[in-house]
Amino acid sequence: MAKSAPRTGLYPGTFDPVTNGHTDIIARAARLVDRLVVGVAVNIGKGPLFELDERVDLVRSETVAIAARTGTRIDVLGFDGLLIDFARSNQASVIIRGLRAVSDFDYEFQMAGMNARLDANIETAFLMASERHQFISSRFVKEIARLGGDVSSFVPTRVLERILAKLG
Repeated sequence: MAKSAPRTGLYPGTFDPVTNGHTDIIARAARLVDRLVVGVAVNIGKGPLFELDERVDLVRSETVAIAARTGTRIDVLGFDGLLIDFARSNQASVIIRGLRAVSDFDYEFQMAGMNARLDANIETAFLMASERHQFISSRFVKEIARLGGDVSSFVPTRVLERILAKLG
């Protein structure tokens, strides 16, 4: 019997900053595929706190333990451009998206439909955020941190340290 090709999944986002919700989805997605590519999008429009190389570095530092624990190869790569092109270039057969609330679904549903039209061979799979992470968003983390609030329960320790250093 021929060995099947490794399944590659792609989990894209801006990860500015990477949160405990993101790492939860990464860990759960890693159990579903043989290789997981975490695609860190440039997305200047969102006014990033961290530059692309900093975000790639932060995500990479948070995925090392996940890869070791799950035995899944996790590659963290920056990208700019069309998501479906990035998925193709990494031989991804599935795009993994995290959903926190019903409000996320409408946007993600439309995006999944557009991606399916662009490449019917790449599926989209949705993972619901774990209950304890459903309310966390990078946007809120940045806003709270900029206003001097405590974000320590929303982000990994290394990320917290970098946020505090960045904001002074």
